[in-house]
Amino acid sequence: MRKSIVFGLALIATAALAFASGSSDTAESSGLKVGMVTDAGTIDDKSFNQGTWEGILEAEKDLGVEPKYLKPVGTTEADYLKEIGNLYDAGYRFIVTPGFKFQTAIYAAQTKYDDAKFVLLDGFPHPGDFSVMVGDNTVSIFFAEHESGFLAGLATALELGDGEVAFLGGMEIPPVQKFNWGFQQGVAYANEMHDTTISMSAENFLYQGSFDNVAAGQQIAAQMYDKGIDAIFCAAGGVGVGAINEAKARASSGDGVWIVGVDVDQYADGVYSGDKSVILTSAMKRIDEAAYSMIQAELDGEFPGGETLLLDSTNDGVGIPKENPNLSSSVQSTVSEAFEMIKSGEIKVSAEQGGLMR
Repeated sequence: MRKSIVFGLALIATAALAFASGSSDTAESSGLKVGMVTDAGTIDDKSFNQGTWEGILEAEKDLGVEPKYLKPVGTTEADYLKEIGNLYDAGYRFIVTPGFKFQTAIYAAQTKYDDAKFVLLDGFPHPGDFSVMVGDNTVSIFFAEHESGFLAGLATALELGDGEVAFLGGMEIPPVQKFNWGFQQGVAYANEMHDTTISMSAENFLYQGSFDNVAAGQQIAAQMYDKGIDAIFCAAGGVGVGAINEAKARASSGDGVWIVGVDVDQYADGVYSGDKSVILTSAMKRIDEAAYSMIQAELDGEFPGGETLLLDSTNDGVGIPKENPNLSSSVQSTVSEAFEMIKSGEIKVSAEQGGLMR
């Protein structure tokens, strides 16, 4: 089984251009039935599930695929395999799964349903012991979360100038950790290179332990804001939704508090009055484009089965939104320059806890 890691994947870049241009009309049916099994949370979680599903829906519009998603009753391997089997029995032979919790389920499914294709986002198929086996009918896709976290941290520090920031993660797993570590490096870089004075305290960088506890997210955010935190970077799914709700309530009362979104552009989710939003910026992973590009590849007969793909700055797989009313033009320009420096290797953001490499 092939387990190569591909950097700068051409078909991702090509499909991303098609995704961006879009189509106003629904394409004729391609005959491909594309299924998705959701991870913890809902299809409209403003994060990983939603981003994946939006890419599939874009493929329905542009490429004429027939989409369907199923939500498991739980998050065990058996729960996931049941819904994968239900999709398969209904004729869905192309199945997308978002999140590391699918790793053992896809390991089993890629053999059991060997005439189906699987896309696993943020995970490697393995039987439970991390002996990775990416089947010829499977592709694993990872993202350089630390790079988008860095850009979001830099933008946050530059826009605030001074104050204090915090981080609220869901489960303490590598993708969430990398967002955290990259964000800290971005803030530190701004303090060092652009004379900002943003404080970070270890006690305010924490993990709630789940991705679906909205109430806990709101409670933790309230505690952080009460302590004087100015902006919270939330990489926590539904937990982050709770934090956004708290920020919106406070902003509606006149408080100057902010949220840094994750995975997708969460600006619209932070709107509390007119077009005003509590989302300062978002550390994005092009989840939608990843799903879309794999569907496009399948239709083109180029599905990269057996491979592990990395979406990073070099192939525009991560970043922050190109437009955001809450960021000044000068901040956006500085962040764009930093993005190009990451692309060229002049700035090397660490994927591990620690300092920036320059």
